[in-house]
Amino acid sequence: MSGHYGKTSPSSMSNAMLFLMFCKTGLRRKLRTFPGKMVNTVYSDEEKGIQDKESKEESILAMLGIIGTILNLVVIIFVYIYTTL
Repeated sequence: MSGHYGKTSPSSMSNAMLFLMFCKTGLRRKLRTFPGKMVNTVYSDEEKGIQDKESKEESILAMLGIIGTILNLVVIIFVYIYTTL
């Protein structure tokens, strides 16, 4: 295998920079022409129920993640104290 994977030619770097500049200017134009209005969507009762259920599940998972992190920290502290004694 040859070892020239990490090396890039100056022309390819300039082509990449040129491409990024075009993307940047295109994105600016799109952001300027964006109307800025939010679309209000009407949800049915079933969709609201599904969203509420998903929101509740997400909050439960977040709480379990926080509890798990705290328990891991407690275990690390006890192991550190036990090994240093």
